[in-house]
Amino acid sequence: MHLARLAASVSALALAATGVTVALAPASSAAGSSVYSVAPYVDMSNSQEGLLDTAITGHKLKAYTAAFVLGVGCNQIWGDTLPIGNDSYTDPLIAKAKSEGASVIVSSGGASGEPLAWTCSTQSSIDAGYQAIINDYGVTQLDFDIEGAAIADTAAAARQMQAMKDLKASNPNLQFSMTLPVLTSGLTGDGVNILKAAKNAGIKIDVVNIMAMDYYAGTGTEMGQGAISAAKATLAQMQSVDSGYTYANLGITPMIGKNDDGSTFTLADAQTVETFAAQNSVGRLAFWAITRDQACGGSANSLPTCSEISQNSLAFTDAFVPYEGSSGGGGGTTTDFSLSLSPGSASAAQGGSATATVATAVASGSAESVSLATSGAPSGVSVSFSPNSVTSGGSSTLTATVGSSVAAGTYPITVTGTAATGSHSATYTLTVTTSGSGGGGGSLTNAGFETGTLTPWTCTGGSTVVSTPVHTGSHSLQVTPSSSSTGECDQTVTLTPNKSYTLTAWVQGPYAYIGVTGGASASTWSNNTAWNQLSVAFTTGSSGTVTVYVHGWYGQSNVTADDFTLG
Repeated sequence: MHLARLAASVSALALAATGVTVALAPASSAAGSSVYSVAPYVDMSNSQEGLLDTAITGHKLKAYTAAFVLGVGCNQIWGDTLPIGNDSYTDPLIAKAKSEGASVIVSSGGASGEPLAWTCSTQSSIDAGYQAIINDYGVTQLDFDIEGAAIADTAAAARQMQAMKDLKASNPNLQFSMTLPVLTSGLTGDGVNILKAAKNAGIKIDVVNIMAMDYYAGTGTEMGQGAISAAKATLAQMQSVDSGYTYANLGITPMIGKNDDGSTFTLADAQTVETFAAQNSVGRLAFWAITRDQACGGSANSLPTCSEISQNSLAFTDAFVPYEGSSGGGGGTTTDFSLSLSPGSASAAQGGSATATVATAVASGSAESVSLATSGAPSGVSVSFSPNSVTSGGSSTLTATVGSSVAAGTYPITVTGTAATGSHSATYTLTVTTSGSGGGGGSLTNAGFETGTLTPWTCTGGSTVVSTPVHTGSHSLQVTPSSSSTGECDQTVTLTPNKSYTLTAWVQGPYAYIGVTGGASASTWSNNTAWNQLSVAFTTGSSGTVTVYVHGWYGQSNVTADDFTLG
């Protein structure tokens, strides 16, 4: 997770190098084989693990995820730099929790390290290393938290999936989860490639566990609904790779309290997510982390050890534990479907049209007939489907035809699919423009950075104006993320209140974002090594003031931006 801390040192690496290679052998049967429906993370190296004991003995917690095991070459250590199976600090904590009746999932990786398949290229050593975790801790569930640049390492992902295939052959009850970063719109392209790596290896990921946190979409982001949006979108992506995936193969892991991006996941958000999980038989609920599930005491103000909000100790644990006994997690057999739109928004001039693909998938149970309809389209806009109904798993083309007299503006149109088991909806945002207009006035200063300076843009980190690469002219903006920050440049402008605008910019680089916050909230992104134009529509509020921004993604390389327009 984003806040795991690695205190590795030269002496620790030397100690790890003396580790003994463990031969591949069947796992012990100390733990059950079912996917644990509630298993929050515990940072095993931040001196807050006493909360775990209290959660088990006083708050009915039945399972947890111990984080993190880190790969060091072809050896493995815990985050406190001691080798697995011989850690005088972590091992007794795990043993005590097991003696109190709690099952453990061991997680490898995190924000400050990588699992063994990412640090070792010898397949037999990777297999043996993961088997050592199984043997040393008597577990039947392994978690792999892949973040930052590691998620784009396709060779490591292939080694990981081969290891899981090998291990499942020797350990029939073994379950594994892949914990991946997510946006409210779903996995990144690299995250989808992790799913494809499993498909290519001929295996299925038991739980695709999404990190529903740190969307960098503004501090006002509604985190409960954001997690639900991310879950729905991720399931659709999973099913696009393997139609056999259902909500039983999905995990949701928010960061409780204040997130790194300033947004806040509240106890009300926890209830929203728990209710959604129960309604859909989600495979796992977790959160980062039990070791943060408390208010800050005294002068403490540190995300690894507290939530930074007002709460009772272990309040989030109490909010999620009931899910263990409600739907049971791990999937029911109720028939259901999901519905998604691609793209979710589009622009069309008066007299023109726009299209989108309406995709459905089997969320659980069996395929069923789904009828499609819309509501909320403005007068003069007609919406049709081809075909008008599909069998879940199929898709239809939506066409929105705009009359010549439709007023320019942005219109949310609700697309609803209805089946015998119920209905699901998604929003299609249609922006109508007049010929030759971008939807209204407005301006940005130094929009092409041709002054050679940042002014009036304000930036974080090492972001600066550069002379190469450029889209046009002599200069462009280079945004520099760090291992824990997206890097960002902002400019605040005052526009006409309650008016529709479109922000565009040319960008290149991994996970380049543009958008607005403040009086409006909208964003879009791309992942492209070549220059490409991004465009996002928004409507100002009563003040007309918005902040335009561009940023990258933490742990990724630089993003370059040029030629902003606002019209």
